[in-house]
Amino acid sequence: MLDKLEAIHHKFLETQEKLSDPEIVSDIKRFTKLNKEYKKLDKVNTVYLEYKNLISNKANAEEMLKDDDAEMKEMAKMELDEINPAIETIEEQIKVILMPKDPDDDKDVIMEIRSGAGGDEASIFAGDLYRMYTKYFETKNFKVDILDINEGSVGGYNKIVLEVTGTDVYGELKFESGAHRVQRVPKTESQGRVHTSAATVAVIPMYDVEEITIRKDELRCDLFRASGAGGQHVNKTESGVRFTHLPTGIVAESTDSRSQHKNRDIAMTRLQIKIKAAQEEAVYKEQKAQRKSLVGTGDRSDKIRTYNYPQNRVTDHRINLTLYSLDKIIEGDISNIVDALKVAENATKMQEGETAV
Repeated sequence: MLDKLEAIHHKFLETQEKLSDPEIVSDIKRFTKLNKEYKKLDKVNTVYLEYKNLISNKANAEEMLKDDDAEMKEMAKMELDEINPAIETIEEQIKVILMPKDPDDDKDVIMEIRSGAGGDEASIFAGDLYRMYTKYFETKNFKVDILDINEGSVGGYNKIVLEVTGTDVYGELKFESGAHRVQRVPKTESQGRVHTSAATVAVIPMYDVEEITIRKDELRCDLFRASGAGGQHVNKTESGVRFTHLPTGIVAESTDSRSQHKNRDIAMTRLQIKIKAAQEEAVYKEQKAQRKSLVGTGDRSDKIRTYNYPQNRVTDHRINLTLYSLDKIIEGDISNIVDALKVAENATKMQEGETAV
């Protein structure tokens, strides 16, 4: 356990040093990515230093037990009585920390909230969920940008799409995907009857399109004579260049210049653009498929969580968690629910033997 923490400690120090490198500081994308990694390592490093200090104190106290002085022995026993439980507690924390993480946990997300069954009341509820989440985002220092919005006819939203960025955003929000059901008397209800409506939430991690690196062994280059207008030189020399990216079959060529060297550069740039576009399209399709699998049908019976206003109750049906504090939760205080879902996930991993210690 200590060896694993030592390795993380050294990685933390390396990352800390890189963050002061002028070349990295000047590259916003690299700096932002590295800074996220640093914050994640910093949490583990803090626990490591505390654990190392406890281990050192325990070793000193055990040495004191060997002393012939009765008073020193008594002091050592008292110290060990405090240190041993503290070590047990922190070791349990470390087991969770070292547990294999979802590789997407540190990604930013696209969050989509849609009204489901329930007409106007469903749109109003979707608006309430949006407000709840934005208040929660404030407590986590997440940045939010609205990408798309379709307002309801009497308030709220038929659909609202957000880009949420920060530290471990997907790890905090991934459990929110699914159908959310509300039970309350709508503002439009004249007879005071409780109605049930629903809204769906989809939380999709934002994947970085990979930097385009094309290996020579993945590339076929064909030279050919340019056709068409251009004079004798163009027709008599093999200045045209065609690149084929073998793994994807993507082809790009250039006859724009009389210079073969220049055409190589142009064709390579076009190839990189095409490969990047293909990657972006693949990511888009994956995210679209994820959204469909996450939100369910949007029907009232297809639910992960119920918000019952008459009883001031919120129930998360996946872990049978019921809290009688809807008034606080709808104002953004959802940390108890998020934490309980994380604990349940970790407990499942431990049962399945997925610990890294």
